[in-house]
Amino acid sequence: MTAASLEVRGVSAGYGPTRILEDVSFAVPAGGRLAILGRNGMGKTTLLATIAGQTRLYGGAIGLGDVEISGLDGSARALAGLGYVPQSRSVFKSLTVEENLFAGLKSRPKSAIEEAYAMFPRLKERRGNLGSQLSGGEQQMLATARTILGQPRILLLDEPLEGLAPVICDELMAAFTALASSKTMTILLVEQRIKAALEFAESVMVLERGRVAWSGTPVELEAQPETVDRLLGVGH
Repeated sequence: MTAASLEVRGVSAGYGPTRILEDVSFAVPAGGRLAILGRNGMGKTTLLATIAGQTRLYGGAIGLGDVEISGLDGSARALAGLGYVPQSRSVFKSLTVEENLFAGLKSRPKSAIEEAYAMFPRLKERRGNLGSQLSGGEQQMLATARTILGQPRILLLDEPLEGLAPVICDELMAAFTALASSKTMTILLVEQRIKAALEFAESVMVLERGRVAWSGTPVELEAQPETVDRLLGVGH
């Protein structure tokens, strides 16, 4: 498994007749890590859903490595190497942890789920528990691990820390950092916890009303408290 670059060129997208994104362009190199920030309702989730093929694309193009994926459906994009962990987590609540993980293996051998247990030991302890019996943090770990077992070249994470206890957030961010450091996948992280996102990312993009309002490095953003306050609504 090798990471792939991602290039989004002039993308406008939304749901039905409603446009959410307007002329969004950015690129992430193979193995890179991008944090996507912005206040609620500014288009962050729509952007990840658009890359994953779950919205209506009005214009623009999306490239995954050397593959143009704009015209592909969600399943074909997954086969091309795109992994998406939505905000809803979407675990199979009537299946056990182990059965959920098997569903993410695609054509890989069942023994490969040990990779998930190495990343999140909590899941191994609860391997026989149903998805409905897990805490919110454990469900997030399961949804993430299931996606990663498919060996995506690009991983999209939509607010993985939402509503979780600090200790669980630390475990998840440590796992994401280890994945990024391995350079086996490119990671795009949408997150409201700005400090955690900036500590993780190599580059940052801020959305406002469906457009790119700012882009640069975490260090550059932290040096502009007025920009943080204006675009994110928080003091620094």
